[in-house]
Amino acid sequence: MPRATRSHFDASVQLPSLATHHSEIRARYPECDPMGVVHHAVYPIWFEIGRTEMLRAHGRTYRDLEQEGVFLAVVQLEARYRRPARYDDLLRLTTHLLVAGPVKVEHRYELFRGEELLVEGRTVLACLDKSGKAHALPETLRLG
Repeated sequence: MPRATRSHFDASVQLPSLATHHSEIRARYPECDPMGVVHHAVYPIWFEIGRTEMLRAHGRTYRDLEQEGVFLAVVQLEARYRRPARYDDLLRLTTHLLVAGPVKVEHRYELFRGEELLVEGRTVLACLDKSGKAHALPETLRLG
């Protein structure tokens, strides 16, 4: 029997944020199709920008983690596309840290153009060592 999974898109299962970070993103020409619409594959890259900048705002970088032998691998990714972002739109990505557990980190994302919600997303990352085995999440990553 398949294991039930929790999705942030289920309004009955909304977790509070341990930390929140806002990033400004401008939709660039190579991220768009010929009609000027941002390609769906770009949003996970923007989600990573949100995570990276949240970490940087708390005094750490992914490079620091890798030098310490700590790696974060995306093991689950969800996106709900509500409205298209378009070339040259100025966007605001809100990144929420939801879970910073023993070996996993979970984030939720909201991408806005002005007050209009365009995309919602969620990622789960596993903390690994250099050999790819589960590794305890460093205390410094528990940003809450």
